[in-house]
Amino acid sequence: MTAAVEKKPDEVPPSSADAEEEVDDVEEDGAPEAQGAGEGKKKKKKKKTKKKKVEQTEPPTIGLSKLFPDGNYPEGELQEYKDDNAYRTTSEEKRYNERMAMEDPEVTYNNIRRAAEVHRQVRKYARKVIRPGMRMIDIAETIENGTRALVEENGLESGVGFPTGLSLNHCAAHYSPNPGDTLVLGEKDVLKVDFGVHVKGRILDSAFTLNFDPTYDKLLEAVKAATDTGIREAGIDVRLGELAGYIQETMESYEVEVNGKVLPVKPIENLSGHSINPYQIHGGKSVLLVKNDDQTKMEEGEYFAIETFGSTGRGKVIEQGECSHYARIVDAPHVPLRLTSAKSLLKSINKNFGTLPFCRRYLERAGESKYLLALNHLVAQGIVQDYPPLCDVRGAMTAQFEHTILLRPTRKEVVSRGEDY
Repeated sequence: MTAAVEKKPDEVPPSSADAEEEVDDVEEDGAPEAQGAGEGKKKKKKKKTKKKKVEQTEPPTIGLSKLFPDGNYPEGELQEYKDDNAYRTTSEEKRYNERMAMEDPEVTYNNIRRAAEVHRQVRKYARKVIRPGMRMIDIAETIENGTRALVEENGLESGVGFPTGLSLNHCAAHYSPNPGDTLVLGEKDVLKVDFGVHVKGRILDSAFTLNFDPTYDKLLEAVKAATDTGIREAGIDVRLGELAGYIQETMESYEVEVNGKVLPVKPIENLSGHSINPYQIHGGKSVLLVKNDDQTKMEEGEYFAIETFGSTGRGKVIEQGECSHYARIVDAPHVPLRLTSAKSLLKSINKNFGTLPFCRRYLERAGESKYLLALNHLVAQGIVQDYPPLCDVRGAMTAQFEHTILLRPTRKEVVSRGEDY
């Protein structure tokens, strides 16, 4: 648990988690101080130095290295493997593999755990302050400012994992406000909050949905349950097509009553969870939400974003609206660029984002201006991929819940799990 630190005007905040506070206490000692002394004296005893732990502020601004000075970050929720893999929990060989992984700076679980703790603390504040009447751009910046401060943003070493998704209502994914966006959150809106944190390329991807009108409570309940089912059934050697079937079954067991009409909750058939590679948010494997014949297996050591989307509409999305999300393609071809502005922009993208997704606001923050022509040219040349908003039919409502899981040798770690979801 964290709480706000109240700063008085003249107070200087402690610079480390071990800010010291000395307390003198006077204890009564009835015995004479020395033999032959006429009367007993009060003997002052100094208590041991009391250490005051640094607490997170509101809004969150204190970097995690100050809160966890030993460099060890909280472990996520642990779930044991089932059936043929149940032996892994107590296997000495698998335990040894994990110890070796923790000692390897390239493989250590500490990076994803640090990113997860940033996500938990930032979203705790976000869930508290996001209310109807706020501009979407202010919501996005609140989340991003908190993320940058807590992860102690440092170039491509640590920072925001991808643009903050704030998709509303029938729009399920990939909407983030562009510069100048004036959209305001409404009382009846259903808001998907999807944001990421990365540490040394290990991307923590987690999302939740907020509603301020109880009409769609059951929709949120259905999607949260479907995500939890996906997490519970995921594991080493699990086939992705079968996992999708478990998610579908849970999601379709719910219905929502809207204005006296009962609507089924449908999994969005062309959206999916995905594996996550270093500096690559979509790692190549997909966890669809409807049962299919994909025989691909999950493997030891992999990271997955288990995310599910439910809809009261047709259960299928199309690209619609102004694009905000972009990413340089990992294996993009080497194309000679004729536009000088495109060359310059690509250089800036490589320097600031690498293959991490970005949005127009991030380009402006990096100092770019009048970049749209160059950006569209990079998209047309197959160097940058655009990700327009993905929407169901207007009038439908969509919800999303998502967690990042790590398939460790001994058990499954739901690294982004928190008290909230």
